[in-house]
Amino acid sequence: MVDFSFTEEQELIRESLHKWCEKNLPLEKIREIDEKHEVPKEIIMGLGDLGFLMMTIPEDHGGTGADWVTTCIAAEELGYADISIAIPVLFLVESSWGYVVDRYCSEQVRDKFIKKAIKGEGFIGIATTEAGGGSDVANVKSTAKKEGDTWVLNGEKVYTSGTEEAKKWGGGHFVLVRTSPTPTPEKHHLGMTGFFLPINAPGVEIVKRFEDMGRMGISTGGFVMNDVCLPDWHRIGEEGKGFYLTMEGFDASRLLIGATCLGAAKRALEIGMDYIKEREAFGRPIAKFEGIQFELADDWAELEALKSLVYRTAWMMDKKYEEGKFSARMVSRYVSACKLKIPPFAFDVFKRVMLWFGAYGYTKECPLEMGLRGIMSYVIGAEGTLNIQRTIIARELLGRKYMSYR
Repeated sequence: MVDFSFTEEQELIRESLHKWCEKNLPLEKIREIDEKHEVPKEIIMGLGDLGFLMMTIPEDHGGTGADWVTTCIAAEELGYADISIAIPVLFLVESSWGYVVDRYCSEQVRDKFIKKAIKGEGFIGIATTEAGGGSDVANVKSTAKKEGDTWVLNGEKVYTSGTEEAKKWGGGHFVLVRTSPTPTPEKHHLGMTGFFLPINAPGVEIVKRFEDMGRMGISTGGFVMNDVCLPDWHRIGEEGKGFYLTMEGFDASRLLIGATCLGAAKRALEIGMDYIKEREAFGRPIAKFEGIQFELADDWAELEALKSLVYRTAWMMDKKYEEGKFSARMVSRYVSACKLKIPPFAFDVFKRVMLWFGAYGYTKECPLEMGLRGIMSYVIGAEGTLNIQRTIIARELLGRKYMSYR
């Protein structure tokens, strides 16, 4: 038996978040967030009060213990509400990387950082990207050396979401650093360890806030680590296993990116449909022109197909953790399909609908340009470039011995 329906509880969760967003995140508010380059703290606290921050954290650790299907529902609704993608970025970063940190961290990290972020009183992010590294996560140059019970971290991270939020609210990032030399070029992913790095720790300096073209409400920055001393309880997981934890985090974040972009694309189509019913040309609504109707039909059909992909993948993710029904590598293949297909589709939806608006679509009076700018970050490479997703999928289909880099 195959059942594609959501549970009654999941439908109630969707409805409650949708109503909250209608009240607290109208498009006028999203425009204000985009222009002021900041998400108001009361919005974050409100999401925390409702249990939507880091909702993947188990109940006995202070979270709501949501499964991945339910978390995708929340990501989709936030993408629908905030088409600029700023709040969805904050949500998905914390839901995915916060999950990984909580899953493998010490009780001290959980008590001091995780539980505060769940309430909106802190921020949990990810910092793996380095200058010149990009999607080559295994090419990390930052280091950590152990001196007694203390680790000394040095290096630099760039294109890191939430640096300013972590500094203002408290919190920090999962960082990946090299703790032992690479044994061979074929095993360059070994010898790396994850740590939770408080952004306000002595020796951490935010050196840049990047001027992104979109998702303006959340910061993107770079920071350096100069002899940052962390006690061993800041280590995440086993020494030398950091690469695998990072891949686990990427799977979660890429899945939620897919759900976020689905919500944003759905909103764009609805905004477009409202417009074409009212806008007249040559004496009739432009909704009557087949050129627009066919684009709408194609986009709706693809949206529904991709929605099935996202929620099937979320179901597989849940089964992987709960029952071990699917291997991590199989789930990664489907996650990469979500990341490969959905952001470019959503970007194209925004572009096409903006064309329906004509000259008005080229102005900031039209809200769709916020979505075009925001979703572009996922097309370019946030949480892994599109070609990285193709490499993962091909590797799992053909086998590792056929990879071009081997």
